[in-house]
Amino acid sequence: MNAIAFEHVKKTYRGGLLNRHGITAVSDVSLDIPIGSVFGLLGPNRAGKTTLVKMLLSLSQPTAGGVRRFGEPASQRHTLGRVGYMHENHAFPRYLSASEVLRFYGGLSGVPGENLDRRAENLLERVGLADRKNEPISRFSKGMVQRLGLAQALMNEPDLLILDEPTEGLDLLGRQLLRDVVREFKQSGRTVLLVSHVLTEVDELCDELAVIVAGELAFRGKPAELTHNGQLTLEAALKDLYLKGAK
Repeated sequence: MNAIAFEHVKKTYRGGLLNRHGITAVSDVSLDIPIGSVFGLLGPNRAGKTTLVKMLLSLSQPTAGGVRRFGEPASQRHTLGRVGYMHENHAFPRYLSASEVLRFYGGLSGVPGENLDRRAENLLERVGLADRKNEPISRFSKGMVQRLGLAQALMNEPDLLILDEPTEGLDLLGRQLLRDVVREFKQSGRTVLLVSHVLTEVDELCDELAVIVAGELAFRGKPAELTHNGQLTLEAALKDLYLKGAK
């Protein structure tokens, strides 16, 4: 069984006068991501990556095709409790403290009430925010909010962790923390989907990659396959794919 499966997925957004015109964000993408893997999702801006993630999180429905989480249709929302999601730009209520944020979002994720305080305390210690746990987020730097976002994504002890540009604003120690979390997920047989433009981390962490260009799947395989076993840098190989897709 796969952690994620996109089956001939298409997504068209309607617009214009009387919704007569459509913009296709994703066109017939089929992609499966096995349980226990660290999988990278790459592509230029407006390639369709965000649309795929939204459909995976049941925030958007495909125009055609199907999306599955752990073998179940994404429309069956009970599997969302097994997913943790870290966004690059968090919209936490800034008047809440770090502890309050984790308890609130943990409750939304289905964490039992008796476990909320313990998990929040442990995760704040893990991400280096234990000494600031009672301060309002309005006082936090970008990097501190990112660390809190990682803790929030881990509150429900997910089997699938989706990281969307997770290193934005993180310092050197924060990036190392994130890499450690990804490696722990892999070692424990859980799954990570990494959406990133930071190619060094993608190359270092990911077992496989998928490259989306102009709404279509342009490549799926190991990083070494994309770079022809080191004959090209990952940057050069991606640039070639992006240019071909733009034609």
